[in-house]
Formats: sequence, C-alpha cells, structure tokens
Amino acid sequence: MTRVAAVDCGTNSIRLLIHDTETGEVSRRNTIVRLGQGVDETGQFAPEAIERTRVALADYVDEMQRENVTRVRMVATSATRDAGNREDFFAMTRELLGKIQPGAEAEVISGEEEAALSFAGATADLDQERGPFCVIDLGGGSTEFVMQTADQLYAVSTQMGCVRITERFMPTDPPTVEETAAAREYIADRIAEASKVVPFAQARTFVGCAGTFTTLSALAQKLDSYDPERIHMSEISFDRIRKVAEDLRNKTAEERRTNPVVHPERADVIAAGSVVVAELIDFFEREANARRIVISEKDILDGLLQKDLPKSRQC
Repeated sequence: MTRVAAVDCGTNSIRLLIHDTETGEVSRRNTIVRLGQGVDETGQFAPEAIERTRVALADYVDEMQRENVTRVRMVATSATRDAGNREDFFAMTRELLGKIQPGAEAEVISGEEEAALSFAGATADLDQERGPFCVIDLGGGSTEFVMQTADQLYAVSTQMGCVRITERFMPTDPPTVEETAAAREYIADRIAEASKVVPFAQARTFVGCAGTFTTLSALAQKLDSYDPERIHMSEISFDRIRKVAEDLRNKTAEERRTNPVVHPERADVIAAGSVVVAELIDFFEREANARRIVISEKDILDGLLQKDLPKSRQC
C-alpha cells in the first residue's frame, strides 16, 4: 500500500488530495486562505495571508503523517507567480512538506501547465465520445482554458479570477450596475484574447471546475447542503446559470452566507466569479451554439495524481 498526496495552492484556497494506490481516494479537503489578498495592488503577499496559508498547510501535513503519506507534490499558481516576496512562501512550504518528503517544496507552474493538469482531472469521468472538451478552471486570480482536439492540446491562462475581479472592479457590496458593466467589459476582452489561442467553436462539451462553478451548480440544483457527489458531473443549462448568477450579484455577501452551499469565505467574491461565468456562457452560446455546461469536482489535484504520480491509479 502506497499513499501519495497532491496539494494545490491558488489565489483563494489551498486544497489537498490524498490517494491510496490500492483503495483510491482517502481524503479531499479545501481551505480558503485568500493567499492572493491584495497581491494585484501591492505585488506582495500580505504577512497575514502567508500565516493563514501556513496554518492550513500545517494541518494538511499533520493529516498526511496520520495517513502515512510517503510522496507529495505541491503546486502554486496565480498569486505566487505575481508576488515579489514569494520566497517567504516557498521557505514555509519547504519546512512543512519536508516532514513528508525530504526536499519537497511548492513549485510554481505556468498557467498553461495548470490548464493541462486541470483538463486531465476534470475530464477523467466523462464519456470521451462527448469530446472535444473545453475545460474552464476559474480560480481566484486567473482562469485557465484548455481544449483537446484530435491532433492538438490548446491551453491559455487569463488574468481574471473571482478575487482579482472583486478587488479591481467590484468592491461594493452588492456590486453596482456600473461596476458589473466594467467587470464584464474587462472579462470580455480576456475571453477574446483566449479565443485567439483556443478554438472554442470546435468544442462539443464545456466543463467548468473549481469553487465558483461547483457552487453555482449546488445553487442551480437547490441543494440543501453542499454535496460533491450530486455536483460532480452535473449538467446545468446556461439559462439556469444566468438566473442563479444574477441572484448572487443582487445579494450582499452576508445574504449569500446564509445559504448553506455557499462557503462563508467565498461569499464576498462569488458575485465576481458569477460575472465571469455569465460572460463565458454568453460567449460559448454565440460561438459554439452551446446551451449547457458540465460541472466537475475533479481538477488539477486529480491531474497531478494522474500525470505526476504515475504509480497511483486514477482517482
């Protein structure tokens, strides 16, 4: 029996997946730490953000030790690429991950590699006959698009995510009409840039992953509690998503927190995330005549286990 772990640290959250090579998934956790707090404005990690991340990672390392994990890979994405004091973050991860695997530390991956790993995880449970797939991984600081056709993998990272859009365009609670319009214009420009790389019109199935998409699915299904099994591989119509997204934007963060499927620490940024999604589905409807999107609970963590920890079986 071998147990391996993957950790993904993004702008908004840090996540853990522990996998047993014989029995499959052991544990999957998500902690919102807002590592990217203020990075878009200052270019630096806030000390309190690094401390929140340290506490969460230390808790994950404790769990890895209890579960006898022998190998770990941790990747860091958008916020870490942007921060001038990122060495403070790396030193912290070296100290903690070294308890599991000597020499291990977080590594920065490119947006394109992040996209490819997310694609591998997000599409693992889909009928391959439904391809070509276009996967959208909407994070806190960036959104990755990746699409696999018969002869090529297309991937691009764009500087739009729920935290970045909130801080830059939508600080009011709830956001004003003017703020939302400015955000949508910026998002539309980023999508247009991505469309120069990714042939969206060729996609047959669009797949959304990460917290904004999974929360929108839970809300669209009117779940009483956040249920990963019902969210994973759910297929939601664009019209339903538009209604849910509009409802989120019209509520305050405190009102959003009263819904049990909305993580309390996501409530203040999910309105911006919903604007990104709304702009995306409008584009996909125009360009690819799409009407629905599949939501995946699997993503970059699962991709890491498939591609970079080859001795483990697929989750």
